[in-house]
Order: sequence, then structure tokens, then C-alpha cells
Amino acid sequence: MSADKTMTMRDAIATYVQDGMTVALEGFSHLIPFAAAHEIIRQRRKDLTLCRMTPDIISDQLIAADCVSTLVASFFASGSAGSLYEIRRRIEKHDPVRLHVEEYSHYGMVCRYQAGAARLPFFPLRSYAGSDLPTLNPKIKLVEDPYGNGSTYVVPPLNPDVTIIHAQRADRAGNIQIWGIAGVQQEAVYAAEHAIVVVEEVVDDETVRSDPSRTLIPSHAVDAVVVCPRGAHPSYAQGYYDRDCAFYRRWTEISKDPQALRTWLKDWVYEIADHDEYLAKLGEDYWSDLEVAPRYSEAVNYGSRK
Repeated sequence: MSADKTMTMRDAIATYVQDGMTVALEGFSHLIPFAAAHEIIRQRRKDLTLCRMTPDIISDQLIAADCVSTLVASFFASGSAGSLYEIRRRIEKHDPVRLHVEEYSHYGMVCRYQAGAARLPFFPLRSYAGSDLPTLNPKIKLVEDPYGNGSTYVVPPLNPDVTIIHAQRADRAGNIQIWGIAGVQQEAVYAAEHAIVVVEEVVDDETVRSDPSRTLIPSHAVDAVVVCPRGAHPSYAQGYYDRDCAFYRRWTEISKDPQALRTWLKDWVYEIADHDEYLAKLGEDYWSDLEVAPRYSEAVNYGSRK
């Protein structure tokens, strides 16, 4: 019988996220692990290297909480809703301290995770031709093609100490099912030493086996499964709740003011014991605008020989 990998959020973060680690939090617009990030803040982790394809609100919050000293990322924006002012203050003015940044393109980050997952020494890509990123980031290198077809850029592998993602559901063994927009979650999990997956719900083995194509990440790659309904808020979980666009818009004003941002962290993270209290503080009525109507996919026949 497969081992039960379910853990509380508090225990999963305490076990797998330590000061000074390289931590990837992935999810591309969809299924962003906000509840896990809040627990990292609550446990006051320090000197992390944060890896994120798109550093959005979750990154601004972790950086404002002084959890992060280095950011490895691409496309700096608050989900198309505005700027990330804590990140900007630290990069542009070193206020209150400098944030070290390794910047790549989106595809460059994907290639780094792919190289990490495959345990390759580097990954080639052509898309940096004409860009100034290789000048800004010395880890992007130009090398000669050993087969005589000119030169190409390469990026190094990315192997986080731990990758944290959010997903719709899993069984207790850690077979993870995702549908809707998927980013680089699979590659980021395989590239990491350890993986925490936060899910909306745990389902039985038969449910997972009935639809195996949705199992994006198998149990052997997962260390901990954390059940945390609505744990991706203010991002969304396809089929469970919609994106909280109003919050994304509010964050621009919150993050503009350092004191307002730290007050928000105090009120919504530090003084709250866990995500259940966060949800209680929001109130059940808050979710009426984020409800989604059922829209089921067509049945698929997985029939096999009798």
C-alpha cells in the first residue's frame, strides 16, 4: 500500500523550507500557491532564493516580509493589474535593502527547469539573439555548436531545494492532478530535491485512476501533500473558484505604500494562525463573486481488453 504523504501546511513548510534555501513557487496565473507563501512568511524564513516564472503579488509579499534575498525570475508584473512596488523599491532604490536579481526570459526559465529536471549541464536556446539580457545576466552564455552550425545561447540548470505548487486534487500517495492552464509545474517539481503540493482536495485512488491523463505529477516526485481549500487565492483554481481581480487591482495601491504593505502582512498573515483563519476573516460572502458554474468535460473512454 502506498504511503500517506498528507501533512499540515505548518509541518510541510517547517520540514522542507529552511533559511538560505532555493525555493521555487510555480503556477502560471492559475494555481499560484499563496497559502504556502503565507506560511513561509509566518514561519519567518530568511535569505531564500525565490524562483518564479512571473514574480507577481506572491513575490512582492515574500520580499516585503524579508524572506527573500535573491530573485530568479522573468516578466515582473502584478498579473497585468499593475506594478510590484516592493520589488521596485528594492531594485531601483535598494530600499530598505538591495534585492539581488537573476533575470531571464520566460522561455529561459522554462529551459532552466527542463535542464534541472533532466540533470543536464545546460540548455540551449536561440531566443536571446538581439536581446540585452546576456549582458545583464552573465549566467546566459554564448557557446559554439559542437556540430558546426554556428553559436547558440545556453542557460544553466535550475535545481531548487524545494518546489511548491498548488493543484486541484491528489490522492494520499501524492499523485497530482491538474487541469486548466498549466505552467512549468511538472518540470519544476522534477528539478527539485523536494516537492510540496498544496491541493484543493484529496480524493480516493479510484478517482485518480479513472482519469489518469490528468495526473501531471506522479507520487514518486512528491514529498508532501497539503490539503488547503482556496489556498491559491487571490489567483484561481479551475473548476473551484475564479481569480480575484479586484484584489490584484488593490495590491497596486497597497504595495505603493511601504507602511500599508506591512500593515497588510500584519493583519492578513502574521496575526492569522493559518489559512482557515484567513478564509474566516474574508467571510463566506466574499466568495459569492468568485463562484464558478459547473462546466464538465465530455466523458473519455479508457476501455481496455476484456
